[in-house]
Amino acid sequence: MDGTAVSAPAAPAAPPEDFESLLAPVVERAYGTALRLTGEAADAEDLVQEAALRAFQAFHQYRQGTNFRAWFFRILLNCFYASRRKKRPETSLEALEEAPPLYLYSRTAEAGLHAPGRDPAREVLDRIAGEDAARAVASLPEEFRVVATLYFMDDFSYQEIAGVLDVPVGTVRSRLHRGRKLLQKALWEVATDAGLVAARSEDA
Repeated sequence: MDGTAVSAPAAPAAPPEDFESLLAPVVERAYGTALRLTGEAADAEDLVQEAALRAFQAFHQYRQGTNFRAWFFRILLNCFYASRRKKRPETSLEALEEAPPLYLYSRTAEAGLHAPGRDPAREVLDRIAGEDAARAVASLPEEFRVVATLYFMDDFSYQEIAGVLDVPVGTVRSRLHRGRKLLQKALWEVATDAGLVAARSEDA
């Protein structure tokens, strides 16, 4: 032995006939993500269909036994970014008001809406209807909306999000931290509009 490291062989490409069985379990989650990103059902359907077509065409690049969901979501997001470039410009950060520190924490604690140790943003998102959650998340600028959607709505880990977006984990943490601050007031307004605060007050 000369001490030279031997790299492990690359995983083989998955056979084409595996595509449908791998895609089926992630389609519903992918549509939910697309809906939160686009804000329109028709646009979300188009986005998922486009991603599925691109994924099928590129399936020879997928390595058997690796994370298909992350691989497919990377394609979905690339399709989303391409579609956004053709549409209106995003809301500028200057137009959004960041909440002061612990804004949502103190508000949800006062209303009895969050359990000790839980992220208040996730607590509110878990309690409001899907379309209301989508409306709150859709209010964020694109780079924060994507990270918030993958983390809060799709339960991706920091590492998985970093892999999907091809950015360092530190970038994911930074965007999620800023996204939380931008999301707090929108979530509180949605929770109030949905009657969640009033309902808890009546139960008290």
